[in-house]
Amino acid sequence: MRRSPTSTLRGGVVLAAATIVASAGLTAVSAGPALAAAGTTVSPAGHAFTAALVTGTTVTFTVGTTTSTCNQSGSSGTVPAEPANSNPAGPVVNTLAPASFSNNGGACPTNVAFTTARTTSNSTNGDWTISLQYDPAGSVGTMTIPRAGSITQISGLASCTATVAPDGPVSISGAWVPGSDTSPPVLDLSAGVALPVRVTGGLACPTGATSATLKARYAVTDTTDPAQQITVSAGPAEPPPAAR
Repeated sequence: MRRSPTSTLRGGVVLAAATIVASAGLTAVSAGPALAAAGTTVSPAGHAFTAALVTGTTVTFTVGTTTSTCNQSGSSGTVPAEPANSNPAGPVVNTLAPASFSNNGGACPTNVAFTTARTTSNSTNGDWTISLQYDPAGSVGTMTIPRAGSITQISGLASCTATVAPDGPVSISGAWVPGSDTSPPVLDLSAGVALPVRVTGGLACPTGATSATLKARYAVTDTTDPAQQITVSAGPAEPPPAAR
């Protein structure tokens, strides 16, 4: 009996899929075995860095129909020391300081008249981290926010509280854009990333919202040696399996 041909569906690894799927209320279906991630090296090993908004840009956070806009946001961290700055089988992960959000040092304006938003971040329930994965087609940075790691208080005509990641840690991903002779590398989240939220407050608050959208572009600067840049490149080859 002749067998009918079958086709194999090959898909790339979609980072932060669990976050987006959960906020959309969908169920993921496995399409077959995942492809192995490429090895990654982040350099210079042991160097401290800061991440801040690209000059002249803002970060926006939208819940329901309410959007807050901040002109200051950032975090900081340190590239792992050798040999932990290389992973032959996937991304390099390191801890970040909880991200900050402000507008000229104060609360951020919103699109609702006489209403502002103030966001505070914490590491009470776990670390903030960034995972950098090399890919010859375009490397990716994934930031993980711990449970309830970011809380926004909306004040003014409405008094609301929006808690990001209310039920557990979540991850958001963007393209890692390598630096040039005139600009540092950038973690690009400008397409918009979905974050699960829980909103509490009065009748004017979007308490039915379960997802928020964050848009931003972060420039990453080497603060140990500003003459250098943080780079994401191919990691060492994974050693062959031991002979039996």
